[in-house]
Amino acid sequence: MTAYFIRRLLLVIPTFLGITVMVFTITRFVPGGPIERIIAETRAMQMGQGGSSSGSSSAKAGAGSGQPLSQGQIQKLKEYYGFDKPILESYFAWLKKVLQGDLGRSTRYQDPVWEMISERIPISLYFGVLSLILIYGVCIPLGVAKAVRHKSGFDNFTSTVIFTGYAIPGWVAGVFMLVLFSSRFDVFPLGGLVSDFFDEMNFFEKILDISRHTILPLFSYMIGSFTVMTLLMKNTLMDNLSADYVRTAIAKGLPFKKAIFRHALRNSLIPIATSFGNNISILLMGSFLIEKVFNINGMGLLGYESVIDRDYPVVMGILVISSLLFMVGNILSDLCVAMVDPRVRFK
Repeated sequence: MTAYFIRRLLLVIPTFLGITVMVFTITRFVPGGPIERIIAETRAMQMGQGGSSSGSSSAKAGAGSGQPLSQGQIQKLKEYYGFDKPILESYFAWLKKVLQGDLGRSTRYQDPVWEMISERIPISLYFGVLSLILIYGVCIPLGVAKAVRHKSGFDNFTSTVIFTGYAIPGWVAGVFMLVLFSSRFDVFPLGGLVSDFFDEMNFFEKILDISRHTILPLFSYMIGSFTVMTLLMKNTLMDNLSADYVRTAIAKGLPFKKAIFRHALRNSLIPIATSFGNNISILLMGSFLIEKVFNINGMGLLGYESVIDRDYPVVMGILVISSLLFMVGNILSDLCVAMVDPRVRFK
C-alpha cells in the first residue's frame, strides 16, 4: 500500500505541470490583460482631461482616440509583467518562484498573491468544514432512514423536499432567502460574515452575530450536495439490503437492525468514502456565486474577481492551491475506501 501511495504522490507532479501549463498559456492569449487595462485607463484619463479643458479639447480628443502610450512604454510594461519572453520561459520563471513559495503580486492591487489568498482561506475553510460536517452528519442517517422506510410517507415527503432543493441552484436559493428573510422580514443580515460593529461586541454577542451571518450562506452551500449524498446513501443501502449475504444473515436469525448496521451499512459507505476527498477540495475552495450573492470575502469571490479583472497572478495562485487540493483529495478518497472496505488492497 505504501508503494501505491508513493506512486500516486509522484503522479501529482506531471498532473500539476499539465494543469498549470495549460492555464498559463491561456492567460497569455486571452485579451484584456494588465497592459490592455492600463492602456484603456490612460486613454479614458486623456479623454476626460480633453473634455474638461475647453482650449485644447480637439487636440486632446485626437490624442485620446489613438494609442495613449508609446512603444517604449508598452515594452517596459511587457518587461515588468513578464510578457516580453516566450511562453515556456515565462512559465518556468513563474514555476521557479512558486517552488520558492512566491506566488507573485497582483497586477490589480499590487499586493502579494499569497497574502490575498491567506486572508480568505480561513473564511472558505469555515464554511467548508461546517458544510462537510452537516452534509455527512445529516445525509447518512437520512439516507439510512429512507432506505429502511422505502415508499413510505416519510420517504415520499423527504424525497419531494430534497428533489426540490436539488432543482434550485445554491446561489438562486441564496437570492430567494435574502429577499425573503433579510429584506422582507429582516430576520437575517443582508450579507457579509460579521456586522459593522463587530469589534465592539462581547464574546457571546460575536458568536451570535457570526451565527446569524452563517445560516443562509451555509444552507446555500449544502442544498446541492445534500440531495446527491442522501440519495446515494439510500440507493446503495437498498442494493446491499437486497444482496444475498444480508438476506442469508436475516434468514439465519440475525435481527434486521443488526443486519443493517453490522453488514449492509459498512458496504454502503464505500461510494460515500469515494467522494469524500473530492468534496473536501471543492468545499474548501468555496463557491464564487454564493460568495458573490452574500458578499463573503472567501476564495470563491477572490477567484471570481481575479478572472473578471484579468488578474492573472491571482488566478494562477488560486489554481495552484485548488489543483493541489483536488489531487490530494483523490488520494484521501482512496484512503477512505481502504478504511471502509477491508477487501481493497492497493498494490
